Amino acid sequence: MKPIPNTAQMVEVARRIVWFEPPEQALAEPIRFMAYAMTYAHYDDMRLIRRYVSDDEIREALDRAPAGIMDSRSWAYWNSKIGRYPAPPPPVRRFPNAGEAGEFVPEQASDNGDLAPKAVTTADGQRAEARVAWQKMRQQQPSTHDLEETRRRAREDWLAKYGRTEKP
Repeated sequence: MKPIPNTAQMVEVARRIVWFEPPEQALAEPIRFMAYAMTYAHYDDMRLIRRYVSDDEIREALDRAPAGIMDSRSWAYWNSKIGRYPAPPPPVRRFPNAGEAGEFVPEQASDNGDLAPKAVTTADGQRAEARVAWQKMRQQQPSTHDLEETRRRAREDWLAKYGRTEKP
């Protein structure tokens, strides 16, 4: 992804979105900045950002988004905006010693009532399984994608799940 320019307007946007670090530092990492922007930016902020960021770069930012920044609603929304509906599994956090010796493994009751340790599944394994399941689901869908139809379906699903939020 190409760098996002350090214009006065972008510095102000970065200051609002990534408030906990200097805006120049936030803009220096465009993938990470876009993850925060896709989660926290207001409409006007995003309009300014979109002057410098193309759809392909948004797709790349989603593909390489750091885990733990984007909430599920933002993840679903931005994936639908670029034509991925339903959205692929979001990125997962990885912990360095997961699955290695010394890890706490909770117990579960077996069929005969004895307690036995649960099988340890690493985050990488879970993500790989989820991605394979998502790819299989995508293969079952028609290969031609009408972006407007995708957006319409996503909007209907959102309304069915969250309902209308109209104010009286």
